[in-house]
Amino acid sequence: MITSPIWRGKRFAVLGLARSGAATVRALVASGAEVVAWDSDPAKREAISPSPLGGEGRGEGEPQAESLVAAPHPTLSPEGRGLSLADPETIDLTGFDGLIVSPGVPINRHPVAARARAANVPIIGDIELFAQARASLPPHKVVGITGTNGKSTTTALIHHILETAGAPARLGGNIGKPILGEEPLPAGGVYVLELSSYQIDLTVSLDCEVAILLNITPDHLDRYDGFEAYAASKARLFAMQSPQYTAIIGIGDIASGEIARGLSARGEHLTKIAPGVCMDQSRWPSLQGPHNAQNALAAIAACQALGVSEADIDRGLESFRGLPHRMELVRTLNGVAFVNDSKATNPESVAPALAAFPRIHWILGGKAKADDLDACAPHFGHVARAYTIGEAGPRFAALLKPHMPVEESGLLATAVTSAAAQAQSGDTVLLSPACASFDQFRDFEDRGDRFRAVVEALA
Repeated sequence: MITSPIWRGKRFAVLGLARSGAATVRALVASGAEVVAWDSDPAKREAISPSPLGGEGRGEGEPQAESLVAAPHPTLSPEGRGLSLADPETIDLTGFDGLIVSPGVPINRHPVAARARAANVPIIGDIELFAQARASLPPHKVVGITGTNGKSTTTALIHHILETAGAPARLGGNIGKPILGEEPLPAGGVYVLELSSYQIDLTVSLDCEVAILLNITPDHLDRYDGFEAYAASKARLFAMQSPQYTAIIGIGDIASGEIARGLSARGEHLTKIAPGVCMDQSRWPSLQGPHNAQNALAAIAACQALGVSEADIDRGLESFRGLPHRMELVRTLNGVAFVNDSKATNPESVAPALAAFPRIHWILGGKAKADDLDACAPHFGHVARAYTIGEAGPRFAALLKPHMPVEESGLLATAVTSAAAQAQSGDTVLLSPACASFDQFRDFEDRGDRFRAVVEALA
């Protein structure tokens, strides 16, 4: 795990003990910090608790916390180490060095945020802790990638190209394992971090050698005071960055373009990626469609800035196999391609998928994030038939019926079966829902896995 002497003897409260929160607690305790941790889920509290016998509640090889204090006001052990369980909403936060929250905690309205501010305690996340620890790690570089859509694919692609080139690289942030739970890279390594707006909100000192903004479209507006505030969150990635480092920005939308214009003084250290660039993507089987052309251009620019050779970049682009649930080719049956794009949870992220295939049987619906499908409208001509599912199914069917044949399937399995029966050789059956999944599924991965299972069972 990543540890740092900077945290020794300091006191932190940690709220949220899923993967990143648990890794944060372990890294801080191993570094000699005093930690008060909490999660509303008793199972997560139990998992992080040190056993009196020293064996339970920790992974193999992880250091045991030296003390578990049941009281809400723990005191430092002589070594400055210890773990206690208490809800930060119920304790006096005065004197704490930080409140570390999961990105899922809505700090715009959660009561603990007001308590921390009243006590003058910084509210941060695990990415900020990583930023603080950088000085004690072997010399390295950091690539930070944000944007409403495409950041997971771009992050994974950059990491893949670096590994193809033989460079030590680590994937983290909003993808893969929690960054604090990873082993530090050797000298010359590159940490490639996918950064959501929530994570950026909780970060104040991450100075990326390469910072990438792919796009900004309306999303997560329940956490922000309007779209402008959401865009400003993305822009903070560059506000934290030293001006001599590389900034890469897609300028296909107004908000991103404005951020790029604000950085124009950086000159050669600023790369703008315009939409509609014509590229030969025929040798990149997992990077099809105009959106992946933009993702690839961002990855190419980042790897060039890191000194990767053109030959290694080409090899990485050709051998990249993509990510599950993101334009994932599940199977080709009787000439029909079945593509799992379950991660496309808003209309803006669906539009590139509709643009990528000439004749589509489109499965969409779920828990809607938007009231319209306007972002998809330019590509309606590619849709042979639509199949609506879930809570938004009836509304989306009404929106689409003036433009294409529509079946109100209701259930995913029903939609897949019907689409498979009607698709012709050369067609694509595309799950690209334009919705969150929580009405019928655990998450978008569960939805994509169910799609894959139904497709694989087709005769």
